[in-house]
Amino acid sequence: MQEAEGVRKPGMRRGRRSLLVVCTVAVVIHLVPLLLLPRTEPEQQLFIARAMSTVPQRVAFLRPMKDDAQATTAELREAASLLLGGAPDEAHALALEAERRGPEEVETQLLLARICDVERMSRCVRTALSRAESLAPGDARPDVLRAELLEKSGDVAGAADSLEKAHGKAPEDALIGLRYVGMLSAARRGDEALAVLRKLEGHVPPARILVEQGRVHGREGRDAEAVKLFRAAVAEDPKLSVGHFELGLAWHRLGRLDAAEEALRRADRLALADPKALAALCAIQLKEQRIDDARLTRMDLERRFSGQPELIRQSCSIP
Repeated sequence: MQEAEGVRKPGMRRGRRSLLVVCTVAVVIHLVPLLLLPRTEPEQQLFIARAMSTVPQRVAFLRPMKDDAQATTAELREAASLLLGGAPDEAHALALEAERRGPEEVETQLLLARICDVERMSRCVRTALSRAESLAPGDARPDVLRAELLEKSGDVAGAADSLEKAHGKAPEDALIGLRYVGMLSAARRGDEALAVLRKLEGHVPPARILVEQGRVHGREGRDAEAVKLFRAAVAEDPKLSVGHFELGLAWHRLGRLDAAEEALRRADRLALADPKALAALCAIQLKEQRIDDARLTRMDLERRFSGQPELIRQSCSIP
């Protein structure tokens, strides 16, 4: 028996070594072509720029792409997007070169509209969006972007009108539909928002429909009804973080502070990468003069979201 085991164990070890060799060879066969695959100069520049954390570092690598004949329009747009946050002039030059090389591409016009908005060039924004619409009349993206920019400027009614056009072009797009509902509600057009939600049934999960219905009622000051809808939403989907978040806010508006905290902490546990629930909890604690509790919540925010000091300062500024 021992002799048989002695024979079997070396055999098993040899089998494992053979399997390891086969796996290693397979990995090498797949990786080597990727590592040795020749890259064009623009691909190399983008690869390096993506790894850089600041826009000024990226500029030196990406600026030369404007004059590189190898750069595709998609690569020029990505380069422009990587510079948009801190070097809009450089981003604009790259986007214009992409437009020159591919004048019929809607994506370039949408990017130009974003860049012009950062540069506060309203006429340029309008021109780019009009061009995008003329290139693709049935594309909802120009209307969605216009709505986004109008909302940012405070024109809620205009944003709702733009999303109405987008929804008409893509009636089964759930994300556009939900954004349209939210904007109608923000514009105090609650009945219209609820009507759109009814049409979205079957395209959007039932729990999310309930959340959006609750938001509409909450904006109209009907918080008791909103709470019922949010509770129904989290009963339908207990892991729906946004449902618990909205429930917490609604409980607070009704003066139920303990229930509000419980719901917000539940929302936080379900979305650990999102600081929104903890930030809202701290803001509520400060409003209710629960300073010691707010200090503890701020400590949690600083420990988990140290890279977002501005958010912490705005939502949880301890007196």
